[in-house]
Amino acid sequence: MAKNFKKCSFCGRPESQIGFFIVGMDSAQICNECAVQASEIVKENSISKSNLPSLKKEQLPKPIEIKEYLDEYVIGQDEAKRYLSVAVYNHYKRLMQEKLSDDVEIEKSNIIMVGYTGTGKTLLARTIAKKLHVPFAIVDATVLTEAGYVGEDIESILTRLLQVADYDVKAAERGIVFIDEIDKIARKSDNPSITRDVSGEGVQQGLLKLLEGAIVNVPPQGGRKHPDQKMIAVNTQNILFVCGGAFDGIEKKIASRLNTRVVGYNAAKGSDHIDKQNLLQYIAPQDLKSFGLIPEIIGRLPILTYLEPLDKAALRRILTEPKNSIIKQYTKLFKMDGIDLLFDEDVLEYIVDKAIEFKLGARGLRSITETIMMDEMFEMPSKNLKKLNISLPYAQSKIEKANINRLKTA
Repeated sequence: MAKNFKKCSFCGRPESQIGFFIVGMDSAQICNECAVQASEIVKENSISKSNLPSLKKEQLPKPIEIKEYLDEYVIGQDEAKRYLSVAVYNHYKRLMQEKLSDDVEIEKSNIIMVGYTGTGKTLLARTIAKKLHVPFAIVDATVLTEAGYVGEDIESILTRLLQVADYDVKAAERGIVFIDEIDKIARKSDNPSITRDVSGEGVQQGLLKLLEGAIVNVPPQGGRKHPDQKMIAVNTQNILFVCGGAFDGIEKKIASRLNTRVVGYNAAKGSDHIDKQNLLQYIAPQDLKSFGLIPEIIGRLPILTYLEPLDKAALRRILTEPKNSIIKQYTKLFKMDGIDLLFDEDVLEYIVDKAIEFKLGARGLRSITETIMMDEMFEMPSKNLKKLNISLPYAQSKIEKANINRLKTA
C-alpha cells in the first residue's frame, strides 16, 4: 500500500521540499512559501486603495498660516518662506481642481531655492513637512547617477516618497519631494569629453521626466539589490518638486552678468545700487545655466527664490528664539537629569562670533555649542548637582582646547 505523502494544496510540493504546513479545515494545507507569496499579493492589492483623506478647501492652511508656522521654527528668510507657502497652497488647490467646462488645467510650479550653506534650506523643508497633509520626502541629489552606474537611480527619489506614503500609490502621487544639493548635479564642464558625465548632466536629463510629469516604474525596494521585484507605476504629474542648493561660487556668475567689475565712470555709476555683499538676491535663470544646469531642467523649475545670508543678529536669534532652538534643546537634555542649565549672555555672543569666524552659518552653532558642552554632558549626570552655569572663560577654554587638539592631530 502506497504511503500517503502530505502536499501543499496550492503549489502541490511534498512535505520533503518545504519547511512546514499551515493546516486549515477539511485537510486543506498551505506551505510556508505559498503563505509568504499570498501575503505579498494581499499587500500589492491594497496599495491601490488610498487611505489619504480627501482635502476640502476650507480646511487648507492659507499661505499666511503656513508662513506663520515656519516663523516659529525658522528665523528670517521671509522671501523664501513666502514663495514656499504660496507654492504649497497652490499645490493643495491643484490637487482639488475639477474638470470644468472651460478646460483650464492648473499646472504645477516646481521651486528651486538658492542659498549659502547653513542658511536654512533643508530646515525649511523639514519644518513645512510637519504642517502638510500630503506625503513629503527629502532626498539628496549627491548620490544620484545615471542608470547602470554605481550610485542610486533617479527612480530612487520616488522609492523614498513611496516609503513615506507607506506604499500608498495614490497618496504618493499627490506628495511633495524636496531634492537637496541640486547644485551637485551641475554639468561639470562645457567642454566636450570622451567620458560621460554620469553624475552631472546625465542625472539632470533623467530628472526631466519626473519634474515634467510622467508614469515611472519604481522599484519599491531599490533597483539593483532586488532585480526580480515587481515594479510600481507612479504618475509624477501631481507631485510637487522643491529643489535646494548652495551653488557655491554662483556669485561670480551673477557679478559677471551685472557687470560689477567693468571699469569706467558710467559703469561704476550704474552699479552703485547693487548690494555686492548679497549678490544672491539678483539671481536669475541664466545664472543657473552658467553654473551648469541645463536649460530644460531650469524651465521645469519656474519659481526661483533665494535665502538671505545670515548676519550676526540673525544667528543670535536662531540660537535661542525658535521652538527647537539649540539652547532650548540642551536645556531640555539637562532638565531630564534634574539639572538647570544657564548660559551667560556673553557666551551666546561668543558662540555666534565663532560661527561667523568659521563661516559655517546656522549649522556651525550646533557644533560649537556641542564642543563647549561635551565635557559637562559627560560628567554632570554622575554628579549630585542641580544647577550648571556656563561662563565665557569656560567656553573659551573648551574651544581653544579643541582647536589645539585638532592642530596636534593634523
